[in-house]
Amino acid sequence: MAKLRWLAVALCGVLLLAGGAAAGKKIKTHFVNFGLAQTPGTSCPGSSKCSNIASEPAIRADAAGEFFSSSENGLGSGTEAWRSLDGGRHYTALDSPNQGSTSNNSGFAPGGGDTDLAVAPAKNSSGHYNVYVSSLTLANVDVSTSSDQGKTWQLNPVGAVLGGADDRPWIAADGASKVCVSYHDGEQNIEVNCSADAGSTFTQLASAIDTSHAFQIGNNEIGNLAIDPKTHDIFQTYSAITTSAEVACAPQLGVSAGTCGYHGVYMAVSTDGGQSFTDHAVYVNKTATVDYGHQFVNVSVDRAGNLYSVYTDDHHVYYSFSTDHGTTWHGPYLITTASGTQIFPWSSAGDAGKLDVVYYQTPYYDSKQIPDTYPDKAVWTVGFAQNLKALKPSSKWIRFTASPVVHKGAVCESGATCSGNRDLYDDFGVAASPKTGFASIIYSDDQWAKKGNTNPNCAAKSDTNSANCDHTAIATQTSGRRIYSR
Repeated sequence: MAKLRWLAVALCGVLLLAGGAAAGKKIKTHFVNFGLAQTPGTSCPGSSKCSNIASEPAIRADAAGEFFSSSENGLGSGTEAWRSLDGGRHYTALDSPNQGSTSNNSGFAPGGGDTDLAVAPAKNSSGHYNVYVSSLTLANVDVSTSSDQGKTWQLNPVGAVLGGADDRPWIAADGASKVCVSYHDGEQNIEVNCSADAGSTFTQLASAIDTSHAFQIGNNEIGNLAIDPKTHDIFQTYSAITTSAEVACAPQLGVSAGTCGYHGVYMAVSTDGGQSFTDHAVYVNKTATVDYGHQFVNVSVDRAGNLYSVYTDDHHVYYSFSTDHGTTWHGPYLITTASGTQIFPWSSAGDAGKLDVVYYQTPYYDSKQIPDTYPDKAVWTVGFAQNLKALKPSSKWIRFTASPVVHKGAVCESGATCSGNRDLYDDFGVAASPKTGFASIIYSDDQWAKKGNTNPNCAAKSDTNSANCDHTAIATQTSGRRIYSR
């Protein structure tokens, strides 16, 4: 969901080490936390220039174990990007992927809304993995490509074939030069555009919602896009109503209203490179008032081609898995504890059956309230869950707290229609290095810190828990279990 915010300059702070202990066998898992910079060339932690005002970030790792991440400054204010070459222990600020788009996209540039990031699974002619960053402009979708590890970017300001009303773009890469972007069009259909020339042109367009599910157009919440690098199958996930009769009771266009919710989780599967899709039900809750249309249902693919669907009912996080390329599914299985509240899930799959999942968590729980109305005593941190046998039904998850406090109180999940606190915005992310097997988490934080702040407007303790302190930070795993074998 798009957001508006003015660009500013910020100060830097390094947060304290955070970690947890797993039940059973004691294997220490730790995370180091720090803020990121928006001054190109600045490495964090370790510089007074480690500052940013960005939020709603994304992160991926390439086959060489290098992390790439992005975050948004808001519509019209551009996108931030970072790179880590040492397993996530330090991140260097890159030139903005869409800083040159002002002259190319009249009125809404340079980007800055709803960012996502992808890395190619195969090397380009220069021996690097292409990096792609998408960003919403409302008029279209910016897609920026780097063939040199983020040193330089080539912008395509019309990455959506259907220009006009676009929202919430996602991006995924295949091979050395194929990249696809998905988004909501003006009718709330889910469109998937693909490029065969590293994002220079997008010439292939298909609807992820097939004809038998056409009633879900206008009655769905889009999730992310993923591609299996071995089979080249494309997966687009979403939540939606489950029958045509529910159109009359659905929360129209994502607005929180109606007597039934998006109580079905779906996977749109393309086996022909994105030319057409067939939709499969991941899980349909028989209780029609349950809603999985919270930011966002998520899909990831492990090295063996197994799929994982992760979703939340606005209080707890669940997953389902598929071993036949998304046709049939097992689940749901609870990832988080049955107590407290957990929202905004994202996953990263590694070797076969190994899965990392992150979410914002609070010990506070009220079954009659949604997080939008939670009181200030709801204290939020980044939760991290790991399962090394995720293909085994009801297998055990180990869980950790990966960050200091990132927010207190209500968390608005209504996107651009939010009237309450939206400092955590709509999503964040996790990726794992295929070289170390460890995770790096990128998240939003609106807390004032005594020893340095990472937003220039966060001048006093009274600014905490407000947009004045909002910034993007990192939690990198430095020890513990791994989802990739070394």
